[in-house]
Amino acid sequence: MEIPALQGLGLEGGVLTREKPRKVQTHENALCIGVPREISNEERRVALSPAGVHTLVSGGHRVLVGQEAGLGANFPDDQYADAGAELVESPGDLYARSDLIVKVGPPCDEEVTFLRERQILISALHLGVASPDYLKHLMELGITGIGFEFIRDTDGTLPIVRMMHEIMGTMSVQIAARYLESSEGGRGIMLGGISGVPPSNVVILGAGVVGEWAARTALGFGAHVLVLDNDLSALRALEHYLGRGVTTAMATEQYVRQAVATADVVIGAMMTAGSRAPMVVTEDMVAAMRDGSVIVDAVIDQGGCIETSFPTTHSEPTFVKHGVVHYSVPNMPSNAARTATYALTNVLVPYLIKIGDAGSINEALWSDVGLRNGAYVYRRHLTKKSLASMFGMAHRDIELLIASGI
Repeated sequence: MEIPALQGLGLEGGVLTREKPRKVQTHENALCIGVPREISNEERRVALSPAGVHTLVSGGHRVLVGQEAGLGANFPDDQYADAGAELVESPGDLYARSDLIVKVGPPCDEEVTFLRERQILISALHLGVASPDYLKHLMELGITGIGFEFIRDTDGTLPIVRMMHEIMGTMSVQIAARYLESSEGGRGIMLGGISGVPPSNVVILGAGVVGEWAARTALGFGAHVLVLDNDLSALRALEHYLGRGVTTAMATEQYVRQAVATADVVIGAMMTAGSRAPMVVTEDMVAAMRDGSVIVDAVIDQGGCIETSFPTTHSEPTFVKHGVVHYSVPNMPSNAARTATYALTNVLVPYLIKIGDAGSINEALWSDVGLRNGAYVYRRHLTKKSLASMFGMAHRDIELLIASGI
């Protein structure tokens, strides 16, 4: 007797599942991936979470993790060990045994000495502190360097940069809310106000990813939000996504001056890709702000867009000038180390799997546009025109290098 509900269904399209054979990672092209403990100043993030390590180990790769690498993000060593990682005490030993190093910040002077010939290095480059000598050293070793700032997918997005900018935008408003409190030297007001008491005025300079997520968070607090930018399309897109609850305006000198003068909070989020952030708020504008107002310059790592701001640290994050509290820590996501580590893991693990599956870095770069865009040194050549222009160095097109096999 046939069951009416199953009549006419073929086996392939009906009751049978569609499992297909999956290529098993072979020993020959398995990677040994090193995840060092970050030793740069106040960096609490780690490149991979234990869950990311587990995924890689399950795919046939070896993962070496520096002892206490995850403590700043509240990932103890035993979680990495349970995920299948091998804990390594000596940084030099970890670098020596790894085919690929993945870390948050670029290697510091001490770590540069640990790098070995033809390694793959995936990390941030930090354009503000990069130097020709560092790049030349990587080239001399034949290292393939892939920078977080350059990884760009086929849809044009910079996935790692975007993740960190989302965190920065969200954190900037959380930070501003804290420093508005009386105990922190602020005006003693809440962002959102309460019944019968109006909300604070939050002025956001820049309608990019940082500005968008700052606006989202400030609106969530219930603040009155004004976003200024010179890009009308960006402002239009912001209104489309966030609705009419956000007010937008062109960032003319007149509008900026008027907005800053009445602001309780100013978020500096205006930036230009590959160059210094534009200076939007002058010192005399800051001097006209009310005492106890708060400035968070979220793009200080690109020079900042507030004339009175300068880089501070997580241990001493603020200073007061003209009666205004300034917060300008370059490495803001480090203070949300666990969230930032998960965000990095979500982006990095698929790329690491692609490198392993490809069998060679040459094939991985050829087949994946994100990795190819991310490479800045390859086969003893500089491959980024922007870096070549910045440092007066020669460069070679990476696609020609891959195709020629030089």
